[in-house]
Amino acid sequence: MKTGIVLEGGALRTIYSSGVCDAFLDANLMPDYVIGVSAGIAYGVSYVSRQKWRNLQIACSYANDRRYMGMSNLLNRKNQSYFGLDFVYDRIPNELIPFDYDTFAAYPGEMEAVVTNLNTGKADYLPVPRKDDHFDILRATCAMPVLFPIFHINGQPYLDGGCTDAIPWQRAFDVGCERVVVVLTRERSYVRRPEKIERLIERKYRAWPSFIDAMHRRADDYNESRQKLFDLEREGRVIVLAPDCTQGFSRTERDLEKIRALWQDGYFDGHAAASTVRGFWEGR
Repeated sequence: MKTGIVLEGGALRTIYSSGVCDAFLDANLMPDYVIGVSAGIAYGVSYVSRQKWRNLQIACSYANDRRYMGMSNLLNRKNQSYFGLDFVYDRIPNELIPFDYDTFAAYPGEMEAVVTNLNTGKADYLPVPRKDDHFDILRATCAMPVLFPIFHINGQPYLDGGCTDAIPWQRAFDVGCERVVVVLTRERSYVRRPEKIERLIERKYRAWPSFIDAMHRRADDYNESRQKLFDLEREGRVIVLAPDCTQGFSRTERDLEKIRALWQDGYFDGHAAASTVRGFWEGR
């Protein structure tokens, strides 16, 4: 029986998912398949490398460091992103808070990141390489429109996977998973609203009309996906974990108390669900 975990994105809000995954590591819970979007998979690699508390350490160490995130990075022609790309994806994992590449490479399952193809306006699902010390695919899946440059992989232009498949539970079923755990980064009552920067997106990405169309549908598609997910939960086909409240927590949050508190919420929720998840994944 193939098991899977789906990790929604949400930039710093994804620290909730890190808490859940850290609790799962305490319980030695690891599925056959991991898929994530944006920060969901960027944080998720530390789950697969079995490095508990690593994401919390990074967030608490660098959330207020301009090298990590800030407008100066976006205005830097060599960076063109709100986040310091080389600092986040090179210096941190390779020097400051080392990533365990060997344990990550030893994971026997599959791991995919969701990216949005600007040419098609649809989601692509790319395997996360086990030996990429520059994390090119993770950069692409995290590339929020306007706040990141476009990334080209295999000749295709990509941005944040959350633009087209923010909660890729269907992909988990499509690749053969029978028991899927989904970790959200918004409370169950959350309803996504249309983009406030639609006009800016239309101007900036006018060369990719299919992507613009996808962005116009983004809120409706997201809300519909969540509703279908909750229907599956009622049928017992998935387990869904979600924070109680994310109001007042920014995707670029700098308040360390808030960051620790949201991680702790995920950690407690993960521990509370661990025995249920184990039975679910074992088919009991």
